[in-house]
Amino acid sequence: MWLLIAFIAVPLIEITLFIQVGGAIGLWPTLAIVVITAILGTWLVRSQGLRAMGELRSSFSNLKDPTEPLVHGAMILFSGALLLTPGFFTDAVGFALLIPGIRQALYQTIRARVNIQSFGTPGGQQAHSPRPDGQGDVIDGEFHEIYEEERENKGPSGWTKH
Repeated sequence: MWLLIAFIAVPLIEITLFIQVGGAIGLWPTLAIVVITAILGTWLVRSQGLRAMGELRSSFSNLKDPTEPLVHGAMILFSGALLLTPGFFTDAVGFALLIPGIRQALYQTIRARVNIQSFGTPGGQQAHSPRPDGQGDVIDGEFHEIYEEERENKGPSGWTKH
């Protein structure tokens, strides 16, 4: 429902702003502003995106939670889409998303509303015990060898379809 409202409201807001700004400063200055904001927005998105990629790489190399850099990268990507869309309202929202403080506030709001579940063992301990010689996990088990005539007398094992 909210998406439908956005698809109706945003173009109406943009048309209204184009009419108001175009009436106040004229057609060519209005078009120049739209083109300049697209070019400036593209440059800012590129620089912010490279910074977000660096933070994401850093979180991976330091084995930290990559959620925050991923969310910031997604917001920068969305910002780029808004800045390339002609209009004053979308440009304002796009430029706002390029401000790190606003992205951080949005991230905190989203994080408070989303229930994140993770898995692991209590205390962050390993779920397995590696071999002391570093050769992998040790699995203890018992086996019983079944001979051919023994298997013929018992029928299928239950693990096979017959």
